[in-house]
Amino acid sequence: MQSPILVTGAAGNVGHVVCKLLIERGCKVRALVRAEDGRSAKLASAGAEVVVGDLLDLHAMHRAIEGCERLYFGTAVSPSYLEATVNVAAVAKHHKVSAFVNISQMTVSQMGINSTTDSPQQKLHWLAEQALDWSGLPVVHVRPTAFLETFFLRLSVNSIRDHRQIRLPFGDGKTSPIASEDVARVIATILEAPATHIGKIYELTGPKSQDMNGVAEEFSKALGSPITYVNVPWEPWRKHLQDNAKLPPHVLAHLATMALLKQQNRYDRLTSDVEKITGKPPLSIRDFVSRHASAYTTGG
Repeated sequence: MQSPILVTGAAGNVGHVVCKLLIERGCKVRALVRAEDGRSAKLASAGAEVVVGDLLDLHAMHRAIEGCERLYFGTAVSPSYLEATVNVAAVAKHHKVSAFVNISQMTVSQMGINSTTDSPQQKLHWLAEQALDWSGLPVVHVRPTAFLETFFLRLSVNSIRDHRQIRLPFGDGKTSPIASEDVARVIATILEAPATHIGKIYELTGPKSQDMNGVAEEFSKALGSPITYVNVPWEPWRKHLQDNAKLPPHVLAHLATMALLKQQNRYDRLTSDVEKITGKPPLSIRDFVSRHASAYTTGG
């Protein structure tokens, strides 16, 4: 009998789609969630074995990992990110998993022992990769660039819907954001047949790197009306997030640093890894906006 594939963070945007794709491909899936809710119920109805547990709980991780040969490790932006990584890795090594697929960040490729960023989360991602490499586990690192959902949906939807403007402090920097579903497709494909991927690092981007005026043009075409880019000052933007988005300090520092790095053109990256692994190119900004058009027009 095929052993189940463990998907941590199964209620998240990436994890949920990974579960769905693996089930559609005939794989057994064990979905780890923090609590039972509507999303976990959907996973169960789709055929996943849902388990509830905290990544920091040693005994919960034994229950989740035992019997699984392959796993996907993904968790939310958190000050406990490194602890969660090492806890899961230690238990995974004890149970002799044959593939450990780790989601990281593309900025890690620009970091090193003498180079970091002001984002506490990006440093934790770098440290987590070091720990996993030291562990001797059969690891695959997947490093996506910034997600389309973060800056271009959650943080921009109101200004686009109400003012037809993308108000972000990205300056003239170029960016190649990626949809979470494309990241999930890569992860599911690796988990389905991991042997040739072990030890490799994949960097995932959208299909085009362009400045924000180019991004605004894609929005305009998708929505059928002019959308413009407004390069707002960074500090007022950060303060607005602090006052209105109700973000934890750790998450706020992470997003604010990402914005500064975009100003510095640190996200001007382009790879073909998505298509190379899955056989299908990543979603364009125009197609992504078309799929979410109701959110940008009616608040749906």
